[in-house]
Amino acid sequence: MRDPDTDYERVFVLTSVKQQLRQFEADLETINENLPDDWDPISGLTLVGKADVCPYNREGAGGIDDGNVYDRCETLRDRTRDLTGEGGETTAASLAANARQQQTGLADSGRSGPTGRFLETAGETAAYPPEMPTYSDGGPVGAETEYCPFYAQYLEDLPEDGSDGDASEAVPYDFTEAGMITPDDLVARSVAHGSCPHSIMGAVLGHVEVVLGNYYHAFDPRTTGSFTGALLDDSTFVVCDEAHMLEPRVRDLVSDGVADTTLRDAETELSRVIQPIKFEREGRHAEGGSKTADADLVRAELEDSDVSFEELNRTLEFIRDLREELDRRVTAYLDRNHGGWRSDLHELSDAEIPLRDPAEPAEDELTAWAREAGHSDAEWVRAESVGAVVERILNEAEAEDSEAQRASGQASGRSPRDRTRAAPAVGRILGEWYRRDHTDYFREIELERTWDETEPADSWRRAYSARLALHNCVPSDAIGDRLGAFGGGILMSATLEPMDAFTEVTGLDYLAREEDRPVTERRYGLHFPAENRESFAVSVPKFTYDNRGRPGEENPTRAAYTDAISRIGRLPGNVLVGMPSYAEAEWIAGQLESRLEKPVLLDAASDDETTQSLKHEFFAGAGKVLVTSLRGTLTEGVDYSGDRLSAAVICGVPIVNTSSPRTTAVRRAYDDAFGDGFTYALTIPAVRKARQAIGRVIRSPEDVGVRVLLDERYARESWDSVQSYLPDDGEFQTVSPDMLEFGLERFRSRLESDP
Repeated sequence: MRDPDTDYERVFVLTSVKQQLRQFEADLETINENLPDDWDPISGLTLVGKADVCPYNREGAGGIDDGNVYDRCETLRDRTRDLTGEGGETTAASLAANARQQQTGLADSGRSGPTGRFLETAGETAAYPPEMPTYSDGGPVGAETEYCPFYAQYLEDLPEDGSDGDASEAVPYDFTEAGMITPDDLVARSVAHGSCPHSIMGAVLGHVEVVLGNYYHAFDPRTTGSFTGALLDDSTFVVCDEAHMLEPRVRDLVSDGVADTTLRDAETELSRVIQPIKFEREGRHAEGGSKTADADLVRAELEDSDVSFEELNRTLEFIRDLREELDRRVTAYLDRNHGGWRSDLHELSDAEIPLRDPAEPAEDELTAWAREAGHSDAEWVRAESVGAVVERILNEAEAEDSEAQRASGQASGRSPRDRTRAAPAVGRILGEWYRRDHTDYFREIELERTWDETEPADSWRRAYSARLALHNCVPSDAIGDRLGAFGGGILMSATLEPMDAFTEVTGLDYLAREEDRPVTERRYGLHFPAENRESFAVSVPKFTYDNRGRPGEENPTRAAYTDAISRIGRLPGNVLVGMPSYAEAEWIAGQLESRLEKPVLLDAASDDETTQSLKHEFFAGAGKVLVTSLRGTLTEGVDYSGDRLSAAVICGVPIVNTSSPRTTAVRRAYDDAFGDGFTYALTIPAVRKARQAIGRVIRSPEDVGVRVLLDERYARESWDSVQSYLPDDGEFQTVSPDMLEFGLERFRSRLESDP
C-alpha cells in the first residue's frame, strides 16, 4: 500500500466473524509495533454500527436502546440540524454549550441546583448529562425539542462551507498518527471531545490506510450508498476473510424487499401530494405546509417531470390494493395453518408464505393477482419515477413551511434535508419486482414476530411485521460485479474446497469472464507435525431427522452418538462439541451432564457479550466440555490455540432446513445455474461448516489434539456421502464406534508417554 509503484491507497478487510475483527486489530497493532523507527504508524479503523458507538446507547441513557437507536439517531440529527439552521442561540456551538450548562445546572432550567451527573462511557466522561438535552423558544433549556449535543459539537467542528470533502477537519485528533483505532478508542476520543463517534467514523473513513469491516460494508447497497461508497474504487485492495461465507452472507445483502409499514407510509405520502389538487377540483380547502403540499407547488413539480397527476392516483390505488391483498393472503395463511389464531396472537411464530412453488420457477402469485385486478405493467415500472416526484414535492413543501415558520417567529419544524421517504423505496422495489426473472429470484411474504399495541387486538399486524421479499437466489454476478470495483484483492479461508464450486458461486468466474480480470489460486498445506493429532471419521448412523427423531427421543441413533461423544468428552482438557442446531446442542448437553465428571457448558443463541463471557469461562481453569451449534459463532474464527482445546467432535452434516421455501428455491436456482443444486447450495456449505469447527483444534505447530467427525456420511462412500469434500490426503481415519475408543486410548497413551 505504501509502495509508490502501486495504485493502492488503502486495504479494506472484510470478515463475517466479530472475533476475526479483533484479531485483525491485533495484527495491525503488531505490525505497527515492529515498523522501522522512522516510519509513521499505519492508520487503521474498525467499522461498526451506531449501536456500538452511540454514547447514549452504550449506557442505556437518553431514552436510547438497541431497539430504537437507529430511528432515534436520525430524528435527533434532523432536530439538531433544524436548530442550528436558526442561528442565534441555536448555533451548533450554542447547543453544545447549553447541554453542558444543563449538566451543571448553569442554565435557567427551573431545576433546583446542578445535577452533578455526567454521561460516562469507554472510560471517558462527557461534558453532557445522561438525559437528552432540550431546547425551547423560552430559552435554551426546556421540554420542546430534544437534540443531540454530540452531533451539535460535530457540526460545530466542520469547516464553515460544510463540504463533505473536508469532513475530516471535524476530527479532534490526528488520526493519521493514531495507529489502529478500535471502536472503544473511537468512542473514548470522541466523547472526551464531546463529539459524535459515528459521524467521526464516517469522516475518517476515506483517510485511513486500513479499514476493517463486515461484508455488508462492501456489499449492502444501502450501506455503500450512504457510508462506505468512497472505499469502492480501484485504489482499494480488498481482503475477504472467512471467504467460504461470502456467498451465503452476500445473498441476503443483494436481496431486496419492502415492509408492510413502508407501503403504508408511501400510501400516506402519495395522499399528501394528491390531496390539494383533488380538493381544489372538488371545491374544498386543503391545508398546506407539512400536512399536504400546496396545489400550485404540486402542479409546478409535475410540469417539470414526466409524471402525470393521473399516474399519482394510479400508483396510490395500486399500493392500497397491494396492502389489501397482502392482508388477505396473511389472514388466509393463518386461518389455514393456525386455527383460532386471533384468540392468542402470542403463540404465532415467524413464517414464510411462498408466492409460487419454490421448486418450479414460474410467475409469482402477486404479479398474477395485479394483472387480474386490472393493474398494468406500467404501474410497476413507473412507481419509481412517481416515488421520486413525491419525494421532491414533500421536501419542497416542508422546506417552504419551515421558512414560513421562521419568518413568523414560530418554532421550526423538522428539516426535510436527508429525510428518508417511503415512496421512492417502494417505487424502486416494485420496479425490481416486475423486472427480475422468476428462476434466479424468489418472491415470498415474510412474517416476523413483533408486537404493536396500536394495531387492533384481532389483527395479525399486532403480532407480525410483514414484508414482501425478493430473494436473489444466485448472487454470483452481483458478488463478482462488486469485487470488480476494487483494484485487487484476496479471498481467503481454510475451507474453500472444492475450488471450482467456490469460484462459480462467488462470482470469480464471472469476474474473469465478463471483466477480463485475472484470478489466481494459491494453496498452503498444513505444515504442523502429524504426530500431534489424530483425526477420525466414525461410521455411526446418519444424524438425520429420520434416524434421530426429536430431541429427547430414545433410539439407537441417539444412543450411539451419546456414547461416542461421552468417550471423547472424557479426554483430558477442553472438548468442543458441535451440533447441527441449538436444540440438538441442548439435548446432548443434558446427556453429558449425567455421564461426565467435568463441567458441561451450553452455548445458546445470544449477544456477543454473552458469547465472549462463555468463551472465557471455557478457557479458564480445568478441562470442560463446551456444546454449541455449528451455526453459532464459537465454531469459526475463534482462536483455541495452545491448551485451550484438546478435542473437537462434530455430530452430523449440518445441512440447513431443506423444508424452507427459500432454501428450496435456492436449490432449484442452483440446479439451473450450476447443474447440481443440492451439492452447491446445501452439501458443500454444510461440510465447510464442519471443517471450520474441526479446525479449531490444531492452530499452531505446538498444538496437540483429537478431531472427530461423527456420521457415516463422512466415513463411507454412498449416494449422500460427503467424504469426497474432506481433505484428500487420508487425514481422517475411518473407524467404527468400537475402534474409536481404541484410537482415543492409543493417542492418550502416546501423549502421556511423550508429553
